[in-house]
Amino acid sequence: MSGSVISLRIDDEQKLRLDRLSQRTGRPGSFYLREALGAHLDHLEYVYLLEEEAAEIRRGEVETASLEQLENECGLGD
Repeated sequence: MSGSVISLRIDDEQKLRLDRLSQRTGRPGSFYLREALGAHLDHLEYVYLLEEEAAEIRRGEVETASLEQLENECGLGD
């Protein structure tokens, strides 16, 4: 597999767990690190996007509608 190389520090417990998993399955630790990154990167990107959008709303950079306006638009008002 070709790709970029990155370096990271993990604590001793994480390294031990990764080594044990690798030994049990016969796969290299790098396989599981790629799997973990792939499984969680989408979630992290989504969370940070939501936080960025929330900050834009608080700064008044995004037009919003009140609950009352939405209810009236949808025909749900009293």
